[in-house]
Amino acid sequence: MKKALQLTFLLLTSLVIGQNTYLHCGKLIDTKTGKVVSEQTIIVVGDKISAVENGYVPTKSSDDILIDLKDKTVMPGLIDMHVHIESETSPTRYLDVFTKNDADVAFNAAEIANRTLMAGFTTVRDLGGSGVNVSLRDAIARGKVPGPRIFTVEKAIGTTGGHADPTNGRSKELMGDPGPAEGVINSPEEARKAVRQRYKNGADLIKITATGGVLSVAKNGQNAQFTQEEVNEIVKTAKEYGMVVAAHAHGKEGMKRAVLAGVQTIEHGSFMDKEVATLMKQHNTYLVPTLSAGRYVEEKAKIPNYYPPVILPKIASTMAVLDDTFEMVIKEGVPIAFGTDAGVFPHGENAKELVYMVEAGWTPMFCLQSATITNAKLLDMENQLGQIKEGFIADLIAVDDDPTKNISTMEQVVFVMKEGKVYKK
Repeated sequence: MKKALQLTFLLLTSLVIGQNTYLHCGKLIDTKTGKVVSEQTIIVVGDKISAVENGYVPTKSSDDILIDLKDKTVMPGLIDMHVHIESETSPTRYLDVFTKNDADVAFNAAEIANRTLMAGFTTVRDLGGSGVNVSLRDAIARGKVPGPRIFTVEKAIGTTGGHADPTNGRSKELMGDPGPAEGVINSPEEARKAVRQRYKNGADLIKITATGGVLSVAKNGQNAQFTQEEVNEIVKTAKEYGMVVAAHAHGKEGMKRAVLAGVQTIEHGSFMDKEVATLMKQHNTYLVPTLSAGRYVEEKAKIPNYYPPVILPKIASTMAVLDDTFEMVIKEGVPIAFGTDAGVFPHGENAKELVYMVEAGWTPMFCLQSATITNAKLLDMENQLGQIKEGFIADLIAVDDDPTKNISTMEQVVFVMKEGKVYKK
């Protein structure tokens, strides 16, 4: 009996101790202090960071793994607060809904998830799809397929004819009359039901389309599309169910209503002015700029028939104001969270957003912090993600150069570890 207990203890001890991984890092981005430190060793046990030591600490056992990153810069895994993991831009995008089954969407989404992880994004916030995104989130969490940690809204909530109405642009025979189950509402009561339906379907948070959008098949890309009462009810109900709200918004009035209602983030913010910027600072509402989407859409608009004709004037009017908008946003000090709108442009190119942000006027360290420590806080995971620190989840990436001096190096991530497992080396 005694020997059996000793054997059980030894087995349990071996499971707890596991195999340690030592990462020798030439440079390390300390996102908390905003400093770059040299010659550090990260010790990973299981899925957590066990210690961060000065110098190159040798392994203590022949079973330990040593990863040599002495000529690399190491930082926490990146977090993208705005992706669409189920879909990707193409000239046939507006026909895909009629030709692809859920299984097609799922297989494509799994490939997209892997591509996103290989680009160094270990966590993403998925802001709208068909519902396949919930299944993908769960499959990744269970280790069935590789991909980033996903927080998803399931389906976005819009109004009839609004940016998130899935039947925009269809013939009358195919339009039907979608309601709260499909994420389309027209009253505070329906708003409440739509939020509850998203909760029932497995959503982690809520997204609303507070204004028109650029790429929806509808002519207005700026108008407010919810009443104040409807937005208030969405935010109130979401809070009761333990969820926050992200608001797609290009136009000023829709942004104001969303901020006053208490949304956590404004996505895009194209036509923001100083009044809205001041309001966002007062309410601690974060802007997710998604500069990559604008750059890509502007370029593709030059290709005949890439987008439906109704979309082209919206692209032109939006791009005409973006430089001035973000110059004002930086000057006013609007809170910023990193997000790209990947899916509007090819997934895996998410890190281009960092380059565009630096070009717009933010510092490289600010941009890296927005994609790590800031986003971890907004996801309520500030004690688990976004830093290289003892006890944090071992989400780590590496690049060849120092991104505080050469931000474009972020476009070529050479090492990816998620939850202590190496996916790219």
